[in-house]
Parts: sequence; structure tokens; C-alpha cells
Amino acid sequence: MADPRAARNRFSHTHPQTRSVSEGFDPALSVGVVRSPIYPVSTYCFESAEQAAYWFEVALGKTAAPAGARPELIYARLNHPNGEMFEDALRAVEKGARAAAVFSSGMAAITTTVLTLVKPGQTLLYQRPVYGGTDHFFRHMLPEWNVKAVAVPEGGWDDALSTHAAELALVYIETPANPTLHMIDLQNVHEKMKRRGAQKAWLVVDNTFLGPVFQSPLLHGADLSVYSATKFLGGHSDLVAGAVTAKDVELLAKIKATRAFLGAICEPFTAWLLQRSMATLWLRMIKQSKNAVKLIQVLKTHPAVKKVYHPSLFVGEQARVAEKQCNAPGSMIAFELEGGQPAAFRFLNALTLVKLAVSLGGVESLACHPRTTTASEMSEEDLAAGGVTEGLVRLSVGVEYWRDIAADLQRALDAAIAVPTNEGT
Repeated sequence: MADPRAARNRFSHTHPQTRSVSEGFDPALSVGVVRSPIYPVSTYCFESAEQAAYWFEVALGKTAAPAGARPELIYARLNHPNGEMFEDALRAVEKGARAAAVFSSGMAAITTTVLTLVKPGQTLLYQRPVYGGTDHFFRHMLPEWNVKAVAVPEGGWDDALSTHAAELALVYIETPANPTLHMIDLQNVHEKMKRRGAQKAWLVVDNTFLGPVFQSPLLHGADLSVYSATKFLGGHSDLVAGAVTAKDVELLAKIKATRAFLGAICEPFTAWLLQRSMATLWLRMIKQSKNAVKLIQVLKTHPAVKKVYHPSLFVGEQARVAEKQCNAPGSMIAFELEGGQPAAFRFLNALTLVKLAVSLGGVESLACHPRTTTASEMSEEDLAAGGVTEGLVRLSVGVEYWRDIAADLQRALDAAIAVPTNEGT
């Protein structure tokens, strides 16, 4: 039977919007079905013992695969058709990417990438804030493996790169940052790495907040883009997965090898759901971004709100970076409420349409209090340095009718101002 994965690059001449729907699967190779089937299979047959021996040598890195050849299917912990079809779809829409890998979660993608590229005795640099799980991995787990993770303060890249150039293995950037949406100029960091003698280090960018639709880190100096595919790539709050894209096929092959031994690949049904979601990626993200821009006006003008963070509101250097690096502002908003945590909790508890939940990027609007949830693992120093205040709320805007979201936000903001009698006594 023909290989259902053999449809790679059939639509390389088309726009990424088209490729997100069509790349990675050819109906003619699988009984004419319009969309890809699910392959709930753990192991795969070989035509001969010699073929099995050869592909195991390739899988273990003892033998290089022929140029352009796709590794043979062996065992679902290593690879499987649904995973590879999603990888082809993601690679097709990530500008600058020549390879992609799917993982069981965003943290699996991050940890597997770091463990592949950073060795004991080496150093990793990162900016604050980063997602709480990433922060925990950097500050608490890496030191146990003799890897130093150093947080770089605002404006401190020159000094940090100069100080750690000799032992530096990886620079990790999350832009826009979670949850404050602070942006980092990737090309600027890339050039500083070369000037400061750190050009051999890898530049890894968490692109979860803007996705391949609105930002292309690989075109701005990054070696790898990492994703929590749970978020916009999945987009329906019905799966947990991660992904990595790369310019260098051999580099990603090393990460896939680590993935295989750690068992960090996602299973076929999740990969199938991801490929399904890719078909609506542009539709969802454009609608969500447009909704967010309209909702900004509600937040900016309400007396309960002290400050709003969204790329459409950036000025000065942040506006320059956003204009240079991004195609649209996206649908993530952060805002600080007057009255700190009590006001934030009153706001969140008053929401009805917008759901009080962590995660983001789904078709439904979600809100949370980062300091006590997604960023709660961060130290007080990192929270303060990253601008994660007591009154900060993170809002992920969905695809609902924007006026309905606006009405819900208005009611909840009114409740944030109103102090219950038991609070005033």
C-alpha cells in the first residue's frame, strides 16, 4: 500500500493558508478519504529482516538516512503517520521551517529541546517573565543537572552574552512574554550573540502567543520555534500537545532522537486532532485578533483598569519591534486592575461568558490571575522583574461575537470596583 505520508510538498507553490488545509496528506494514497484517517497502531511491519536492521541503524543514528528520505515507520514511540502528517502541515505554514516535530505537551517540547542541546557545565540564558512551568524547569531542575540558567534583565543582553559566551549553549526567548506580552527583538539578540562571541549557541523562541500565523521567529534569527500546541495550533481546548520547528533538518533530527528515548511524542489521536485544527488556524486566529482589538476600547476606558497590555497599544521601542516582527497583534491581552488581587478576584468571579480557566488560544474566551495560577511558581524577584503584579489579569480572546464578550467584561469590571460590605468593615 502506498505510504499516506508521501504527500509532502505537493502544495509548496500555494499560500500558507492553503497549505494548512491541504499539506501532509493525499487522499489517493488512502482509499480516497477527504481527510486523513487515524492510525491507532503501536508497531509496523517490515518487508525483510535486512530492512528492519537497516532502519533500526538509522533510528539509532548509526547510519545516515538517504538524502531526502523519510525514516521508515518502526514503532509509535519513534514516529507514526498522524504525527508526521501534522508535522508536515506545521512545517508548511511556519515560514523558514524545513522540519517539525510533535510532542505530548508544550513542556515536553521545551524540556526535550533543552536536554538535547544543553550539556552539564553549560549555561542557558533567558528573559523574564517566562511561563511558570518553563521558569520552574530552568530554576529548579536544570541546576540539578549542573546546567546554569541565568535570567537576563531588561537591556542586559550585551553583558550577559559577554559574561557567559564561553559556556553558553542556548538562548531562550518567549515573545510576546507570558503574561505581560513584552516583546523581544529577535534579530537584535541574534546579532548580539554573534558580536559577543556566542554565535555557536542556539537561539530558541517560544512562539505560542502569536503562532506561525502572526510571527515567524525563524526568519528573524531563531534556530528553533517551540509551541504549546495545546493553544492556538489545537485551538479547541480538547487536547494537550507541543511542537518544535527548525531551519536545520539535522538539528531537529537530534531532538527527535531524544524525543524517541524519552517517549515524548504525542499519540495518533492527538496528532489527528492537531491536523484537523490546522485547517482553521488562520480563520480562528484572525477572528480572535480582530475581537481583541475591539475589546481593548472597553478595557482602556473603564475606571477599574489601571493599564492594558496589547501589541496594538505599544509605543516607542516595543511598537517598533512589534511592527518589524509581527503580522498582527494577536488575541492575548493583559490588564492591571486598580485594587490589586481583591479587585482581580472580584472581576474574575463576576465573569459569565468568559470562562475562568488557565490555558489560552481556544475558540472560547478565557481569563485567569497569573500571579496565583500560571506564574505562581515564579520567585517574588522574578514576578516583580517581569511585571506580574497582584492586579494583573490575562485574557485570551475567543471567537464569540465581540459585543457579547464586551458586555461580559463590562459587567465584571463594574463588579471589580464595587467593594462588598464585608470588605469595607
